[in-house]
Amino acid sequence: MLNLLLYSYLFIIGLVFGSFFNVVGIRTADGESIAAPRSHCPRCNHYLTASELIPVVSYLLQNGRCKNCGSPISIRYPLFELLTACLFTISPMVAGWSKDLLVVLLLVSLVVIVTVSDTYKMLIPNRVLLFFFPVMVIVRLFIPTTPWWDAYAGALLGFALLLLIAVASKGGMGGGDIKLFAVLGLFLGIKGTVLTLVLAAILGLLYALVLLAAKKLNRKEPIPFGPFIGAAALISYVYSESIWASYLNLLT
Repeated sequence: MLNLLLYSYLFIIGLVFGSFFNVVGIRTADGESIAAPRSHCPRCNHYLTASELIPVVSYLLQNGRCKNCGSPISIRYPLFELLTACLFTISPMVAGWSKDLLVVLLLVSLVVIVTVSDTYKMLIPNRVLLFFFPVMVIVRLFIPTTPWWDAYAGALLGFALLLLIAVASKGGMGGGDIKLFAVLGLFLGIKGTVLTLVLAAILGLLYALVLLAAKKLNRKEPIPFGPFIGAAALISYVYSESIWASYLNLLT
């Protein structure tokens, strides 16, 4: 019964934070303040009331439209709210009810915000990364990896690898992606960072091939890489050790 209450609480908290992450991702991508002005309809500038700000529920009750002008509300809002809620809820299954849960929740938060901003404007805002980087530097002092220096080495390696790829590809890798890998290194360590890069490349390639086959993407048209980095980072955090072990077994 207690576990059910805790998971339910995490789901509700996830919905609330998911709504906030939508605001952070979109407003930082637009270079706006996340504190002001109040949430409003981008079409008619109607300030949203409390009943219009209930995560997911408001969207459903309003049939996905602004209560004032009737213009459609992007489906991204309830989707990211639900995504955050689900990821928050399953986080204890990964980390248990321990201090490591904080690391998982921070990683989920970073991934969701980056995905929101990158799918919205193909931009990973510096302000987001500059928030998470010092936070994780401090967190790793109290919740270290094994060995303790692995997280900091992962950050350096992630930055160096992506910078090298950017130079070699003559700008094929965005600056936001480079800095994002530096932050992710603090979560994942060396092995997890390398695995994230490989998995992100595979996921991004598969997505591009599907769109190309469906003729919904031109060969020279860029796609946001942040969501694939985020998905790969979550997979790496959970399965890095088992994936590396399986890979090494194949080599022997």
